[in-house]
Amino acid sequence: MLLDVLAVAGGVALAAAAISLRVVKQYERGLVFRFGRVLDQVRGPGLAMIVPIMDRLRKVNMQIVTMAVPAQEGITRDNVTVKVDAVVYFRVVDPVRAIVSVEDYPFAVSQVAQTSLRSIIGKSDLDDLLTNRERLNQGLELMLDNPAVEWGIHIDRVEIKDVALPETMKRSMSRQAEAEREGAPASSPPRASCRPPIGWHRQRPRWPTRPARCSCDCSRPSCRWLPRRTRRSCCPSRSSCCGSWRTTRL
Repeated sequence: MLLDVLAVAGGVALAAAAISLRVVKQYERGLVFRFGRVLDQVRGPGLAMIVPIMDRLRKVNMQIVTMAVPAQEGITRDNVTVKVDAVVYFRVVDPVRAIVSVEDYPFAVSQVAQTSLRSIIGKSDLDDLLTNRERLNQGLELMLDNPAVEWGIHIDRVEIKDVALPETMKRSMSRQAEAEREGAPASSPPRASCRPPIGWHRQRPRWPTRPARCSCDCSRPSCRWLPRRTRRSCCPSRSSCCGSWRTTRL
């Protein structure tokens, strides 16, 4: 009878030990919630002992997380619509704040990265997005690091991955590159020559830019404002004017 009681007690003790033991991996940290309140002591890797029914163990991954930011569409400072995507590398440095301060820290980092990326697009020119990405990466990292510090998260690196241009701009850039390879100017309209055409002084205009006047420079209104085609009616009588049938050239 005594042996049976001892066997039952040993079985219950083994079952309680099995329930209270937890394994924390090398890249994890364990948070113990006792009746809903987190304990100050963070459990390291190895075996972690908790009190059954009273305690709950929450494991937090301390590895660097690689998160792809979806492509964000925005208008640059020089009024060009582009789509930009990026990659964010972050890790948890304070597991207590990462679990207690924010509900879902990966989702929070993703949303902050998307809004910060749209803000960077609106503050930058197209040339900066294409050529000066290192400075934009540093600015984006600072924008992400400010709220992430309060969540116990450290932003290791932010990289702008790709910049997608509109199709019309791609076609114009390809035409410009082809024109440069051929040695011609990049699809610019022909410039008007400042020199007059050959034989311009021999060409007679269809209609003068201003009315012709008689060579006599008389004061009759009909002589002053009649066009060249009706110049013979300018001085109808030779006695009323100087008797000249010629008109001045414009």
